[in-house]
Amino acid sequence: MLLPDRNTVARLLRHYRAQERTVLARPCDLSARRRFEDTAYTLCVLMGERTAREAVQAAERYVAGSRPPSRPTLEGLPGA
Repeated sequence: MLLPDRNTVARLLRHYRAQERTVLARPCDLSARRRFEDTAYTLCVLMGERTAREAVQAAERYVAGSRPPSRPTLEGLPGA
């Protein structure tokens, strides 16, 4: 499994947290919300998670030094 660069994940996580504060301070700012959602999506893709919350938790663990949880493989499933 290819793992993302820790520095990239750390930078993206900081960016996510800053955008989160902006959205909480200005909930009607659609541009800020869109940037926040784009960053959340990028974290989901990088960390292999389905929700922003799971992606942020996985990113925090990964940056702290532990590997993200391994994903089950499709081997042995019908059609795989």
